[in-house]
Amino acid sequence: MDLGGAGPVFLLPTATKDVLGTEKWGLGPTGVALKQTGPWTVGLLANHIWAAGGNSSRNNVSATFLQPFVSYTTKTQTTFSANTESTYDWKSKQWQVPLNAAVAQLFRIGTQMLQFQVGGRYWAEAPDDCPEGWGLRLQLTLLFPK
Repeated sequence: MDLGGAGPVFLLPTATKDVLGTEKWGLGPTGVALKQTGPWTVGLLANHIWAAGGNSSRNNVSATFLQPFVSYTTKTQTTFSANTESTYDWKSKQWQVPLNAAVAQLFRIGTQMLQFQVGGRYWAEAPDDCPEGWGLRLQLTLLFPK
């Protein structure tokens, strides 16, 4: 099965600390394309955001986000996945490239479906003031299928 979609992406100045946000409004195009073949899913999510107002004393925004991904789901609903969540900042001409690998398990508690995921992250490229080295991601998702 081949799927795709396109639409807008928005940047909202919601950070509570200066270091956590740009203090800018932004917008741009976003798109996703993926192919599902049996237990495999392969695809790419991409967008670009340009500043559209906000704090004039802060740097403008022009950033491209690329997220290629691949996953494999077993018959027991265990999913193994790998992706990057890479961003290129056109203003500072710098990449941020985290490499992610994870394993997730689908399960039920009563009638509620959930998915628990654990994964590792390695920063292959990042500016000096950004994260570096290894990280850990834990995630619990409540699912509400039709």
